[in-house]
Amino acid sequence: MEEARLKSAPLFAGLGKRERKALAMRTDSIEVPQGKQLAHEGDFAYEFFVIEKGTAEVTHGSEHVADLGPGDFFGEMGILGHKPRGATVTATSPSLEVIVMTEQALRSLAREEPEVAQRLKEEMEKRLAADGG
Repeated sequence: MEEARLKSAPLFAGLGKRERKALAMRTDSIEVPQGKQLAHEGDFAYEFFVIEKGTAEVTHGSEHVADLGPGDFFGEMGILGHKPRGATVTATSPSLEVIVMTEQALRSLAREEPEVAQRLKEEMEKRLAADGG
């Protein structure tokens, strides 16, 4: 993935260019069709996602919890906390583009670039606190 694309995502904007380059080597961008579930409540988390373009819906059981759009991210609590997913996230726009990072890639980042992994974790925690999470 290109480092410049990461800069456009608020979660990664606070990282320096070198940090984003290290992250770019460990992330992918994928396009998801409308109706596809990216995360399913109760499943173990193996990746987290940052929405670049499009929208998604968050549900808990049969209850609508939130709508997500560009800049929003999800799945980080499952991989940071090693817990099952707390909600289901489904693509609601005709084309949802997301940046995805696997738990394995995050572990690799923590091992090889610990300061980058720490900065990413701090950015996630800041965003969660700002969103009331």
